[in-house]
Amino acid sequence: MTEDKPTPDSAPEPAYDRDRLLAWMADNGIAQTTHDHPAVFRVEEGLELKAAMPGDHTKNLFLKDKKGRLWLISARQDTVVDLKRAPKTIGSDKLSFGNETLLYETLCVRGGSVTALGLINDPDQRVTFVLDKALWNADIVNFHPLTNTATTALEQADFRRFLSLIGREPMVVDFDRLEG
Repeated sequence: MTEDKPTPDSAPEPAYDRDRLLAWMADNGIAQTTHDHPAVFRVEEGLELKAAMPGDHTKNLFLKDKKGRLWLISARQDTVVDLKRAPKTIGSDKLSFGNETLLYETLCVRGGSVTALGLINDPDQRVTFVLDKALWNADIVNFHPLTNTATTALEQADFRRFLSLIGREPMVVDFDRLEG
């Protein structure tokens, strides 16, 4: 008898999808507002949609370093994340983008839907979370709720409560002041 290995298309259901995530937030007293919209795959595609939504919008990079460590960098959409200079600051080796299979295995999202809210699906904390200082200081932050067909707005206190409840302490980095 052979055992089939799961692939992203045949993998077990993720622990949380959009509906379960939003229900979990409600059950845990995390206030949020979610706006549905057409699928957005890149920051530039959603600029007109985001203009009507208050708060700071994000870009999220799922990365792997040469030692195999996984990283999620969440930054304000207009922040330049220099992947050549970031390793020295965050303590990683050379960074490259993680592949779709690894992304799904760890955060249970597809490309285009990468989000800090996906950390709820990484209870083993395989992914190190790096947060742009601009987002850490923002009044309202906006992330995809595990799908790129919606945006969820959270006040900073609620975002920090989310991180606390899932046992995450982000590494806060000022990407405008990276070391050379």
